[in-house]
Amino acid sequence: MLLSCFDPVRREVARITLEKLVLDGRIHPHRIEEIYERSVAEVEQLCARAGEDALVEVGITSMHPEIVTLLGRLRYRTSYGQNVLKHLIESAHLAGIMASELRLDPVLLKRCALLHDIGKALTHEVEGSHALIGADVARKYGENDDVVHAIEAHHNEVEVRTIEAVLTQAADAISGGRPGARRESLESYVQRLERLEAIATSYEGVDKVFAMQAGREVRVMVLPDHVDDIQAQVIARDIAKRIEEELTYPGQIRVTVVRESRATELAH
Repeated sequence: MLLSCFDPVRREVARITLEKLVLDGRIHPHRIEEIYERSVAEVEQLCARAGEDALVEVGITSMHPEIVTLLGRLRYRTSYGQNVLKHLIESAHLAGIMASELRLDPVLLKRCALLHDIGKALTHEVEGSHALIGADVARKYGENDDVVHAIEAHHNEVEVRTIEAVLTQAADAISGGRPGARRESLESYVQRLERLEAIATSYEGVDKVFAMQAGREVRVMVLPDHVDDIQAQVIARDIAKRIEEELTYPGQIRVTVVRESRATELAH
């Protein structure tokens, strides 16, 4: 039997419900509803417990119960095969170590890193980027401005303004980028980066192309003598549109076109 569902929590509820029904043997509408309701309650308890265990593991003492539950739901979510809740715990430990080395507040940094992907618990219900969704959730439940900013800025969707946001990005990158963390094959990863670069280099006036942040950003350097500012904007829009049409990828890919001109003279 194969269960398929975009929402991992609903998939877990369905799995538990089916297992109990098969073991019980009494399968009729009333019994299905009864077992389903029990399974929903059981999964909610498991999520709450997983969130509380995560707080204990990283040494955070207080957090709004709704955020704790959302955090626990991420035990059923994966990204390229990496469990998201374990990724957040690992990121929190890394952020705390870096904060201690830099004589910053390790508890604040752990909080930022632990919550940076909290929006992934709601991406099946709310439209938009998980970073911005997570920032809205954190703001709603009373997290301080440094934590909210670290969440919304961890994929550079807003300009990074604090050292906490920078260290959250670093912890996220280290946890996700270490060998063995994610399941995407090296071959498919390289092919995706090569395709991104090939799309960008196909435009006239493009000098160099760099796929950055594991393919989440494409930086395009254009020749200033061949491309003016308006054409640079058009190229960025066209590249983004082609990427949407031709590639399959998780999340978002930022396209940045850089046009730089320099005037140099020598004084004798």
